[in-house]
Amino acid sequence: MIAVRSHPQTTTQGRRPRRALSLFVGLITSLGITAGDSPVVADDAAQAAGESAELFERHVRPLLIDHCAECHSAEDLQEGELALDASAGLKEGGSRGPLFVAGKPDESLLLRVLRYEDEDLQMPPSGKLDDAPIARVEEWIRSGAVVPEYGAGTIRKEDEIDFAAAREFWSFQPLDPQPAPIVEGDDWSREPIDRFVFQRLAEEQLTPSPEASRPTLIRRATFDLIGLPPTPDEIERFVSDESPDAYERLIDRLLASPHYGERWARHWLDVARYTDQTPEWLSSTDRAWLYRDWVARALNEDLPYDRFVTLQLAADMTGDAQPEDLAALGFLGLSPTYWKELKLAPDVIMTVVAEEWDERVDAVSRSFLGLTVSCARCHDHKFDPVSMEDYYALAGVFASTQLTDQPLLPSAEADVVRTARKQVADLEAQLAKIEDKESEAAKTITAQIESIQRETPHYDAPWVHAVEEASLYVLPDGTDATRLETRPNEPRDLPLFRRGNPSNPGEVVPRRFLEVLAASDAHAFKEGSGRLELAESILSDAQPLAARVIVNRVWRHHFGRGIVSTPSNFGTQGSRPTHPELLDDLAARFVAAGWSLKWLHREIMLSAAYRQSSAHRSDAGDIDPDNHLLWRMNRRRLEIEPWRDAMLATAGNLDERLGGPSSSLADAANVRRTLYGTIGRQEMDDMLRLYDFPQPDAHSPGREPTTTPLQQLFVLNSDFLYRQSETLLSRLETDFPDASDEEKINACYRLLFGRPAGQEETQLALKFLAAGGADPREQWRAYVHSLYGLNEFLFVD
Repeated sequence: MIAVRSHPQTTTQGRRPRRALSLFVGLITSLGITAGDSPVVADDAAQAAGESAELFERHVRPLLIDHCAECHSAEDLQEGELALDASAGLKEGGSRGPLFVAGKPDESLLLRVLRYEDEDLQMPPSGKLDDAPIARVEEWIRSGAVVPEYGAGTIRKEDEIDFAAAREFWSFQPLDPQPAPIVEGDDWSREPIDRFVFQRLAEEQLTPSPEASRPTLIRRATFDLIGLPPTPDEIERFVSDESPDAYERLIDRLLASPHYGERWARHWLDVARYTDQTPEWLSSTDRAWLYRDWVARALNEDLPYDRFVTLQLAADMTGDAQPEDLAALGFLGLSPTYWKELKLAPDVIMTVVAEEWDERVDAVSRSFLGLTVSCARCHDHKFDPVSMEDYYALAGVFASTQLTDQPLLPSAEADVVRTARKQVADLEAQLAKIEDKESEAAKTITAQIESIQRETPHYDAPWVHAVEEASLYVLPDGTDATRLETRPNEPRDLPLFRRGNPSNPGEVVPRRFLEVLAASDAHAFKEGSGRLELAESILSDAQPLAARVIVNRVWRHHFGRGIVSTPSNFGTQGSRPTHPELLDDLAARFVAAGWSLKWLHREIMLSAAYRQSSAHRSDAGDIDPDNHLLWRMNRRRLEIEPWRDAMLATAGNLDERLGGPSSSLADAANVRRTLYGTIGRQEMDDMLRLYDFPQPDAHSPGREPTTTPLQQLFVLNSDFLYRQSETLLSRLETDFPDASDEEKINACYRLLFGRPAGQEETQLALKFLAAGGADPREQWRAYVHSLYGLNEFLFVD
């Protein structure tokens, strides 16, 4: 059985948890349950190494250059025989030994030095660094301490980047449908996808696996598309349907379900770093869910992906967006913001503001382009053809864009509501100064407020998190104090900050697209902030890259691993595609199909490659142990959302209402889908945190599943699982009042696993239930509880 993490605050009050624990362990031991072959880890070691290398480039190397290289360089070894201006010196360390131990921050000399833990060795000697950069170094070491190759004097200048040569890189190449290969003896392929897969298998003298059983296929497809288990009736109807298009109709039914948008919205919300909790200075902090619901609705309606991108970046600038589409601006409008203490000097506050711009550049470039543009903030990108000028050209777009609240109304009506709300706010300020709320003056003001609210059309229209065309300037306010000035409809170009330091500005860089991706010379953006032009550039100039990135993301969620295993890094440090012709062909046909995501799902899921069994084969496993060539389907572990939702669904108490405000998952009465659980950047729900939910303060390329003892303790002792096992038992008692124990055991297996119980499983269960003593119902509840903890419920074949 897989270990599952738990809630650190879970208590074991009284008898119940201890009894549940002992009964659970007893049953698992008697059943002899073992884990099957491991699932594919989200993006393999390649993703982890890429992210560690990115941490180094974005945070660690700039720190070493700014604070260490002056005394620790190959040309001037002043201290410790340590050269930090080249990767070799950093890896080798100096006279005191290695600087770091990968994965072990507390054993790393570099951190001890930076933390000033050793009185005799504290660096930099000019003063201890702030906590934030030290934390970044710790994060880098914990992530594996990958050191990309670099050397002294290798930081490139713009005129040293050969953009013409750079455009020859595979991910920047034009898209062309590829002729599907025809391989002798291929009687397996159903779709063009399969011909590419079969060719790669044949090259390694491998063969594909047989098709999975029908119960396995419907469970796989249903979880993939709607994030819920199929019901026993749905399984029975599909298994008994002998029509040749039964599977095709199953996929079409699932794609038409409103639950499809819920399932796939969550995948996108990871990318978009969605949160329900926003800065207090935004008045509509309870309306973040309107963006989440817009995403789900757009997916259900199969909004073309190019339109999906454009509305999230510039719905307010397109001229043809509907008022409800303004909610799409939540992609930017829900961006992280950082506290700005105005009693500090402008240089300090400017650094904070620059961090916000950097976050937007990072989120947009990685989400839509699969490029780590933020690595060029302090120096030209070490590996990819992205210059500092490119970075500040994009940063200027976001420096000209400010977070705001906006009513879901046409602009003219929205202006009327804004004016009315300003009047009400002024009147409320006057009313607050009046102590006697029963005085005539107070009553007069109250009446004015009520009149404005009553007579203003759409006064109570919902407001969404959006952005507006405005630039923020950080200005001095006396001695060592700061004031912030917002200038509406006044876009600005940023200077290049030397070494990323806002206090050391260089030449001003016009707002524009990335030079390597521009169809011709990158022209300056002229329409306001440039957000709409940025979206158009992503979908035209960078169309091949943008299409490959989203196709790979969808593929990854269906197969457990992308064709490119680093979904947000298609640069030179990212992994190379396992099936490059397949990716190009699928991306080209996706664009030709009108950027339809439902078309893409159907194309993938109707393939023979997707329908394969997940059973391990030693002959193929010896040649391709990680299944890069897709000789079988990957067995996959459910994320926290479908796992929790499946428990609610099988217990019979899932609330299937669509959309609306979020609510706490810690609330015992919350039986809505996990998508609607409150997501906080500062305090994440314990259940989400324990089950690998990504931190919503930054773009997440993929979940990183863990297996820890705390997860197992959660399964054993949490009130949530106790309630679901109790509810499922009540369902059995209601639906099968006169059934025998054998029939109820079989019903459990059909509900939870989509299959009947085996003879041995039934006999072991009966033996366990007979040991219940004076409380047979509690023994039944413990039995049901144990089934929820089995691998078969947590994994999809």
